Amino acid sequence: MTAEGSAMERLMAALGGAGAPGKPRGLPPVERWNPPFCGDLDMRIAADGTWFYLGTPIGRPALVRLFSSVLKREGDDYFLVTPVEKVGIRVEDAPFQAVEMQVDGEGDARSIAFRTQVDDLLSVGPDHELRFERAEKDGLKPYVHVRRGLWARLTRALTYDLLALGEVREVGGEAMFGIAAAGQFYPALPASEIEGIEI
Repeated sequence: MTAEGSAMERLMAALGGAGAPGKPRGLPPVERWNPPFCGDLDMRIAADGTWFYLGTPIGRPALVRLFSSVLKREGDDYFLVTPVEKVGIRVEDAPFQAVEMQVDGEGDARSIAFRTQVDDLLSVGPDHELRFERAEKDGLKPYVHVRRGLWARLTRALTYDLLALGEVREVGGEAMFGIAAAGQFYPALPASEIEGIEI
């Protein structure tokens, strides 16, 4: 057996199997676990949210959900953690992808909720804030905070839908384009730069 294979088997054993269907469990307390680092696993989360193991997409949604529940970020590095070991994985952009959005109300009273590709449900607010990054070729990438420094990037379609809710407000003496939700205003970029933005 290869070292890579045994690392995956140990990880699966520590997580209690293969993400078999059954009663959903709450998220494990990975923030309280501090096991020894056991090396890197050839696992990658692509920019579109697809999980790969040994270069092949992981085709079982239950398995991806299981792994996502023990994902931990330390600085710019990502790990899968169990009570007994920690293995490094690669994340190309954000570990999650927001794939559905629901909007109710308008302006500051507006609520915006997202569902990720692993069925996390997030309502924009203090625990699930929005942030924006400039992308290549003058693009704009919105993200929503999932938990513990882990973010979900919005799909291209949701990015269009979210930015359609945008408005210009003054922030710190500067006119900013952004999104209002749950009594907060999340600035995306200076209003003067809106024209050149591509999604």
